[in-house]
Amino acid sequence: MSILSLIIRREYVARVRNKSFLIMTFLSPLIAVGMISLISYLTQLNGEDKRTVVIVDDSRLFDTVFVNTDQTTYLDLTKEGMETAKKLAKDESYYGLIYINKDVKTSDNALTFYGDESPSYDFITDIEKKIEKKLENERLIAQGIDLVILENAKASVSLNVENFSGEQSSKMSNWVKAAFGGGAGYLLMMFIIIYGNMVMRSVIEEKTNRIIEVIISSVKPFQLMLGKILGTTLAGITQFVIWVLIGSILLVVLSSIFGIDPSAASEVNPLSSQVKDISSDPSLVVEILEEIKKLPLLQLVIGFFIYFVGGYFLYSSIYAAIGAAVDNETDTQQFMLPIIMPLMLAIYVGFFSVIDNPHGTVATIFSIIPLTSPIVMLMRIPFDVPGWQIAISVTLLILSFVGTVWFGSKIYRVGILMYGKKPTYKEIFKWLKY
Repeated sequence: MSILSLIIRREYVARVRNKSFLIMTFLSPLIAVGMISLISYLTQLNGEDKRTVVIVDDSRLFDTVFVNTDQTTYLDLTKEGMETAKKLAKDESYYGLIYINKDVKTSDNALTFYGDESPSYDFITDIEKKIEKKLENERLIAQGIDLVILENAKASVSLNVENFSGEQSSKMSNWVKAAFGGGAGYLLMMFIIIYGNMVMRSVIEEKTNRIIEVIISSVKPFQLMLGKILGTTLAGITQFVIWVLIGSILLVVLSSIFGIDPSAASEVNPLSSQVKDISSDPSLVVEILEEIKKLPLLQLVIGFFIYFVGGYFLYSSIYAAIGAAVDNETDTQQFMLPIIMPLMLAIYVGFFSVIDNPHGTVATIFSIIPLTSPIVMLMRIPFDVPGWQIAISVTLLILSFVGTVWFGSKIYRVGILMYGKKPTYKEIFKWLKY
């Protein structure tokens, strides 16, 4: 068995047998599923809350506007007067009172909400839309416009999207592609941060225990560094697969036994209303499914594997070099910025440039630069990226990884034997010359 394979095996076994690794491998899915279940339960519980809203309408224009729903009951106390209605709403702890001034047609400040607590944004928006729609209709009628004729005159236009070869697409195409690419890019970033730190801690641990002094006597720094990266990667993949399996099983069990809907947790997202609109429209759901079928799934899987592995290896080599340069994890903070900044920049470019213009100059350049290409190119692949761009990007990524491991091993060779002094960027640069 080669030295490299022995190092990989040793690193893998050391990681998976570590008590903290084993505990977090089985505890993390429990915590994650528990949080999802708690959020789902609280969301469902919040949706079951009933509220009563008192209406005082001095304009007498909105009798038919406020219709009771499963969650909200409107109580019209216009005849009782404002003071009586306000006292009743306060004594009965109602959600609030909506007062509509008789000058609502001409005044912008004729609508007021009274309550002990500020109402939610959705509630305010819903009330404003109801009032605005009614006032618009009243003004149209006053101008002698027939509302029925106006409603029948409304037109609905749908723009067909088709490429020059005749293949049809839809307006949902970009959003579906962005969702797949964005999910892959974000997953890679989290994997790099979690398991890159694991590589760094492994190096610091061996350096602190002085084990590295024995190992380095018979192993080249390049082999040792590469072996630690590959071994930790395998351990990370093992842990990740276990997380997915345990998490999926727990979600299924909780859904079937306790009736908790995990998807309810997404309702706390600001975009939940759009998600609800899509899920309630069968035609949009079918349209999305059709767009998913059109995705280059094989290319996505291959691209995801290449950039996932290449991006992780590249950043892990940087993490390992940092671990070799310092004595403890506290000293690593000064070197974290060069790692975090490219990752954050890649996410920013991905979500703000790739989605808007996937073949633009900014998206293309950052999908080729090695430090940002793993995330940006993953987000571009669903948009039919030219093969030559992918080839250049992958080649530069591989060369950068090999080069980073080589430079990192030079830092590794000197840094692993340095103790008791915090290195500076200037000193690390000198190590590269040794």
